[in-house]
Amino acid sequence: MKTSDAAMACPDNKTAADLMAILPDTAQVVDGHLHIDDVDMVALAREAGTAVYVMSEPHIRKQLQDYRKWMSYHWDDVDIVYAGKAFLSKAMARLVADCGCSLDVSSGGELAIARAADFPPERIYAHGNNKTTAELAECLDAGIGYIVVDSFEELDRISKLASQRGMEQTVLLRITPGIAADTHDYIRTGAEDSKFGFGLNQGLALRAVRRALELPGITYGGLHMHIGSQIYALHSFAAAIEVMVEFMLQIRDELGVDTCLLNTGGGLGVAYGVPDDPATIKDYGKVVVDGIKEACEARGLATPRIAVEPGRSVVANAGVTLYTVGTIKEIPNIRTYVSVDGGMTDNIRTSLYQAHYEAFIANKADQPRSTLATIAGKHCESGDIVVSNGPLQSAEVGDILCVPATGAYCQSLSSNYNKQVRPGVIWTADGAWRWVVRRESYDDLLRCDVG
Repeated sequence: MKTSDAAMACPDNKTAADLMAILPDTAQVVDGHLHIDDVDMVALAREAGTAVYVMSEPHIRKQLQDYRKWMSYHWDDVDIVYAGKAFLSKAMARLVADCGCSLDVSSGGELAIARAADFPPERIYAHGNNKTTAELAECLDAGIGYIVVDSFEELDRISKLASQRGMEQTVLLRITPGIAADTHDYIRTGAEDSKFGFGLNQGLALRAVRRALELPGITYGGLHMHIGSQIYALHSFAAAIEVMVEFMLQIRDELGVDTCLLNTGGGLGVAYGVPDDPATIKDYGKVVVDGIKEACEARGLATPRIAVEPGRSVVANAGVTLYTVGTIKEIPNIRTYVSVDGGMTDNIRTSLYQAHYEAFIANKADQPRSTLATIAGKHCESGDIVVSNGPLQSAEVGDILCVPATGAYCQSLSSNYNKQVRPGVIWTADGAWRWVVRRESYDDLLRCDVG
């Protein structure tokens, strides 16, 4: 069940101890303060400053290890491809490599971070519906493993660039399986009307495979799909897998080619609110791996190498954002605004598509959320809201406010609106903390301004 605003329209008297399902695995309440990895979040916030993203390194590592464990439980030939768009830094790229996983990049900038971290290029997958010629050249020159192709124009560009270099580039063809996943319209990507991939109607996808087989400089490596993000209903994945394996059969029968790799994308949902109940990685792995194996066996196909691309489910609950309460404004009979030193520049998801978040006061973590408050940002927009009319402890100016489940897509989507400097990212582990992305300064804002 997904969290509804109606379910959160009254104080719930929960303490931080009741919110552990949406916090890092290592979170606990000690002497009234929130601790993560034995680090006091209140002391950290007052030393490092706010707003700030804090992420648990052990939590991230465990999620990647769980994906490797449960995806390979029934089939050895599986590749876990972390989706860098969720959160990427040099430290994150190194952690992904250390866990034996691959990396999905969606821009030249993400590729540049991966290369700066010395990520093994053969384990990089490049995505994007409109990769520029320069970005494709960067991928080829870096020697990455796979380019996920999104259009006929892109096939031609890769062929030309690879031929000029006297090389072969392995590609996956992104297919839109026509499955309308159970998620928000803005993060649904696998339906027929999508800017991504080749549709199966009118034989477009089969034409793309044929074209990839014919063009010089290109090796057909397999297929890719992605039906959306924040998906709770595993039957959406099962339905898409049936479509993709049937297409693999068509490719074999009509083109005489076996598909050696099937990448099913990502999209597993996470818990943002207490009532949220997403599927486990174990259950997801069973649906994907067993689904592909059974569908292939039913059609007389060999089971291909399987790849998945988790992002949000690796880092979302590993992270929290810490703010300092600045002003409190009570509007009688309407609502109470608790304003913090951040907002839509560090978390645009609420404004963008009404994403739901919880909040609590980290220095009152053992106290019940006995009031209702709207957590407002500091920016010049009425829609600059982090949490709308949610339960909160009684707030005071100077309190350290914590918003859980912000490890995915918050830092990645952050901006400099109102010329706000972006928060830094802190990782915690074993009772210590360190910066992995420093906080921006005014000098950073001015660095590209040439006057």
